[in-house]
Amino acid sequence: PKMKEEHCLHAALLCLGVLCYSHGLATERPSRARPSLHGHHEKGKEGQVLHRSKRGWVWNQFFVIEEYTGPDPVLVGRLHSDIDSGDGNIKYILSGEGAGIIFVIDDKSGNIHATKTLDREERAQYTLTAQAVDRNTNRPLEPPSEFIVKVQDINDNPPEFLHENYHANVPERSNVGTSVIQVTASDADDPTYGNSAKLVYSILEGQPYFSVEAQTGIIRTALPNMDREAKEEYHVVIQAKDMGGHMGGLSGTTKVTITLTDVNDNPPKFPQSVYQMSVSEAAVPGEEVGRVKAKDPDIGENGLVAYSIIDGDGMDMFEITTDYETQEGVVKLKKTLDYETKKSYSLKVEAANVHIDPKFISNGPFKDTVTVKIAVEDADEPPVFLKPSYIFEVQENAASGTVVGKVHAKDPDAANSAIRYSIDRHTDLERYFVINAEDGNIKTIKALDREEMAWHNISVFAVEVHKQHQEAKVPVAIKVVDVNDNAPKFAAAYEAFVCENARSNQQFITISADDKDDSANGPRFIFSLPPEIIHNPNFTLRDNRDNTASVLVRREGFSRQKQDLYLLPIVISDGGVPPLSSTNTLTIRVCGCDGSGSLLSCNAEAYVLNAGLSTGALIAILACIVILLVIVVLFVTLKRQKKEPLIVFEEEDVRENIITYDDEGGGEEDTEAFDIATLQNPDGINGFIPRKDIKPEYQYLPRPGLRPAPNSVDVDDFINTRIQEADNDPTAPPYDSIQIYGYEGRGSVAGSLSSLESATTDSDLDYDYLQNWGPRFKKLADLYGSKDTFDDDS
Repeated sequence: PKMKEEHCLHAALLCLGVLCYSHGLATERPSRARPSLHGHHEKGKEGQVLHRSKRGWVWNQFFVIEEYTGPDPVLVGRLHSDIDSGDGNIKYILSGEGAGIIFVIDDKSGNIHATKTLDREERAQYTLTAQAVDRNTNRPLEPPSEFIVKVQDINDNPPEFLHENYHANVPERSNVGTSVIQVTASDADDPTYGNSAKLVYSILEGQPYFSVEAQTGIIRTALPNMDREAKEEYHVVIQAKDMGGHMGGLSGTTKVTITLTDVNDNPPKFPQSVYQMSVSEAAVPGEEVGRVKAKDPDIGENGLVAYSIIDGDGMDMFEITTDYETQEGVVKLKKTLDYETKKSYSLKVEAANVHIDPKFISNGPFKDTVTVKIAVEDADEPPVFLKPSYIFEVQENAASGTVVGKVHAKDPDAANSAIRYSIDRHTDLERYFVINAEDGNIKTIKALDREEMAWHNISVFAVEVHKQHQEAKVPVAIKVVDVNDNAPKFAAAYEAFVCENARSNQQFITISADDKDDSANGPRFIFSLPPEIIHNPNFTLRDNRDNTASVLVRREGFSRQKQDLYLLPIVISDGGVPPLSSTNTLTIRVCGCDGSGSLLSCNAEAYVLNAGLSTGALIAILACIVILLVIVVLFVTLKRQKKEPLIVFEEEDVRENIITYDDEGGGEEDTEAFDIATLQNPDGINGFIPRKDIKPEYQYLPRPGLRPAPNSVDVDDFINTRIQEADNDPTAPPYDSIQIYGYEGRGSVAGSLSSLESATTDSDLDYDYLQNWGPRFKKLADLYGSKDTFDDDS
């Protein structure tokens, strides 16, 4: 069938390359005619004959232009079935993506319209499903079939760069065409349809220094020898335009900041040809004199400069170092200066680049030189000694006032002020020396002893007369020269031993000597015997000529009983001029020795040994005597213990523990008949009586103030005193212990007052005298006299 004439306008769009598809739907009845579906893109184009006779209806692939802004909905296309006779019994139904919202269909005519503006960049196509049903029964008359509505692109998106700003670096003085950076833009339009996404790059700002490739966006240098020192940073604007760059295309721009990096293309240069400096002659080595600086417009390691002195009369006096932080050359003093010797110096200083780029060697030489003139300034200097130190000699024992030596200092200044000298008394505390303040002569004040101090180290000050603050100091070492004033002596306190059985000419000791004097006045030592005993019958001396001497036995047969000690004088002379000598006494003891010459004893033995008793026999006799003495002592001790036992264990000894006072009193009422002091134990009247029943831990000394006077007759005081002593006695036993009193006293007429023993044994004593003691002893007289009375009565 033919296409309708009202769709001729849409046929032009189809000519741009849009391919239309036609589909036929087979019907159930083969006799039915083949219907066709016409879209608005096919208007004005010849229809295509469908060869599928089984299909009952056909339609094409539809297209709709994006961003349509007309007042009426845009017609997308029309659905039509060949079974539609136009009576309105056919109902067209549309479903799928956007159906009823974006796309609506006239259920009678089958026309499809787009009710909203479409954007291809949001969605490029929609898939829909069409179906024809009976309007009354909704029975499907044709099976459903899908079709696609494509959104046709228009140029509605400008190109966009990936970054709004770019930063790039390129070395200065790069060749033309050196690549700097590539910028890239993108276009959201369809690259497969038309030229909407075809981009072309161009440069808007940055000419004539840079250019950009139209197709790739690569930025390149366009001028040779661009100098960083002239201009370091460039701002370039790049444009990307679609539609192949033709008129009507959309465009986008970006900014590119290009920085020229440094290369070493500039040599260092001093801003002036001569530098003037000055330094005081008092400056110390290492002190900074001044600074020079060569300017290099390069930066980083390309601008590093090293300084050196290459010529000048001050090369030995000055040096230069590089301060890499400030890029300056620091001129320093190398040696001390003297204004009076030389007043000015000249130096030739060179500044050179540390790193040189071979590409730009033709721009060289990369160094520069400058002249530095240094003036030496006069300074008020302290005095200067002619020598850094002095060494003098003086003999020991020299008289006071002896000249030791002379020091000399001068004022180095032009004024040449007078100098005064003095000794630092902290270095001469004993005040051995004095110095002449005018001429610097050093003299002794008192005699010096080399053996006490061989060297004296003092310090001498020199000051200007009119400027006391200007002071110099010099060390002075004074050596005390030795004089032979010490005689040699034994090197040690020798004591020799000679055997009784020593052989003639036998050596028994070697001696040596010591001399406090220097070696020149000491060894070699000469040993000899005094002239008066040169023919000593007992001993002789042999000088070994090595500062030692040997003492030999001259005869045989020494005896300790006759003489056990010999004193041998020995004369020792030194090698000084004049020589000194001293006599030293060697003590020689005669000792008993065995056959091999080993010492046995050096003590004098009793003469009885000659009677034939040996030493072993004598020791045995002494041992027997000691054993006998021990046996006697033990026997006496045991017998005394049996006589005076501390505790009575025998049954027949039933005496009470009674304190014996050596006197029978007159009764408790008798306080005047006798002296109570006699009741005290005569053995302990003058001291404390130790306890015998215990072993005291320490000796207790009774306090004298607690003991009653010997003439006191107050029994109560006596008893209280004893009680207090017992209470305060730390060695006394507890109150519940037994106290044994084994002392019966001396000279008692009655002997013992105990009645316990008399109760069991017959007593031979006569107690009739108790009748004569008065009424106070009547009770006792009745008790002890009752037996006789009983016997008489019987």
